[in-house]
Amino acid sequence: MAVTMADISHLRKMSGAGMMDCKNALEEAGGDFDKAMEIIRKKGQAVAAKRSDREASEGCVLAVAEGGFAAIVALKCETDFVAKNEQFVALTKEILNVAVRNKAASLDELKAAPLADGRPVQEHITDRVGVTGEKMELGFYEFLDGASTISYIHPGNKLATIVAFNQPLEYQVARDVAMQVAAMNPIAVCPEEVTQKTIEQELEIARDKARQAGKPENLLERIAEGALQKFYKESTLLQQEFVKDAKLSIAQYLQQQDKKLTVTAFKRVTLNME
Repeated sequence: MAVTMADISHLRKMSGAGMMDCKNALEEAGGDFDKAMEIIRKKGQAVAAKRSDREASEGCVLAVAEGGFAAIVALKCETDFVAKNEQFVALTKEILNVAVRNKAASLDELKAAPLADGRPVQEHITDRVGVTGEKMELGFYEFLDGASTISYIHPGNKLATIVAFNQPLEYQVARDVAMQVAAMNPIAVCPEEVTQKTIEQELEIARDKARQAGKPENLLERIAEGALQKFYKESTLLQQEFVKDAKLSIAQYLQQQDKKLTVTAFKRVTLNME
């Protein structure tokens, strides 16, 4: 049977594939839309297999917070051109919505979660591979639970953060903290959460610098401890200087709102090298 432009347009809306791919699939399927969709999906699987060794370093990072649950997803691809495509961004949003709706507990669980048509997230990603010809993968999934949560997406969709707090708070205060995480990239909420390995590394670096500067051996530990305290101030969220007011630490900024208010956890996902 002859394939009409209306048929091709309908299949394009269903699949997101290009006009020629839709035309060829419909002709091969004899006008059967279900068979044509299967042909397009198989093409996506074939392209995904061929490009499995390629690097997917671009993509779209989105985050959302709903009450006590917040999540970040990063759908990765090969080029910035595809990353900015409306359908690619829309798929990332769909995946994020599914993550929040199901409160997915892991990346694998999210990949297996069904979208609106009942097919799993991973199959939809593979379908998009067939459309774009680029490798794609669900590169990151992070989530937090808390008494209150906030999300922040940096312009460009390459960096996002989520933060959990021990109690409800004003939106702008929460957003300020989420933006602080984006800008200053802390490694932990507080010094107590810094790993012992990191502490030992920082102490040893400080000792080596002091030795190279000719400091006496009996002063090395004191110097190293001072350097560690400076590291905590620069690298742990609650001790960092607030970017909007350097006279305050983040802990002090929060305590201005409520003496008991604090951050319980945060996550930061970026596709940028920073």
